[in-house]
Amino acid sequence: MSIRRPIRLIDVRRLLPLICLFSLAIPCHGQPGGFSPDSLSSAQAQALVGRALSTELQAARDPSHPMRYLLRKTSPRLTTTKDIVETRDGGVARLLLVSDKPLSQADEQKEQARLDALASNPSLQRHRKQNEDEDFGIVLKLLRMLPNAFLYQYAGTGTGPSGNIQKFTFRPNPKFSPPDYETQALTALRGELWIDASQERVVRLEGHLQQDTDYGWGILGRLNKGGWVLIEQADVGGRQWRIVHVQMEMNLRVLFRTRNISTVEQLTRYSPVPAGLDYRQAIQMLRAGTEGAVQAGR
Repeated sequence: MSIRRPIRLIDVRRLLPLICLFSLAIPCHGQPGGFSPDSLSSAQAQALVGRALSTELQAARDPSHPMRYLLRKTSPRLTTTKDIVETRDGGVARLLLVSDKPLSQADEQKEQARLDALASNPSLQRHRKQNEDEDFGIVLKLLRMLPNAFLYQYAGTGTGPSGNIQKFTFRPNPKFSPPDYETQALTALRGELWIDASQERVVRLEGHLQQDTDYGWGILGRLNKGGWVLIEQADVGGRQWRIVHVQMEMNLRVLFRTRNISTVEQLTRYSPVPAGLDYRQAIQMLRAGTEGAVQAGR
């Protein structure tokens, strides 16, 4: 796929979590007849990934389990907590806390005005949904490429909250040729996957960039060697798995700007919401549940 426009800083910042988050979409499905937890060859590990992706593609397309949750995001400059509801029209968020303190009266009025504007102008939410759909397209593309983008090797067992955990290492496949800038970083990422053996889902991913990664021969941008990401996933109830922790350290250079991304995200208090919920109903839910959510977010 050709690049239709110059890459922007926000594109790279949005792309990095996608590249790594959707490596998390690889569950470990047992082979016919099972396998020994003490030994798994590289070929068998690779085969597990290939078989699992068809299931993950189906799960990625399944919108029938939307959730509401709290997102606490910390960076060197700011800590915020948001109450977020997933809807058929895309996610809707309400800012609850800044630096772990409730909003001032003035800031609360601004947040209410923002929600009013969102509720009265559907085009704002459509634009947000369009961005989410673009991200989703990248997700599906990455899922399709993961069997060939990495080489996987079984690396032993451990113990997790729900039982045995299987450990895999992954490294770039030298035969993989990324078709576009969105998949370029796959050629430089290596790390570990930890898989829950009882529910057959990944509980932890740690990836490190082993070399500088250029976009458009370095003209469009560069990810610097040494960046890393840590992601943890858990069953949040009803066998629904969600990301619960993300930590990222990356240095980006886009044109003549260098930006450090240093963030920690905690995602908590997941609860299901109706599958047919629209974004205006989500705004009503966010307003009605503010007091309890603020207490929970502290």
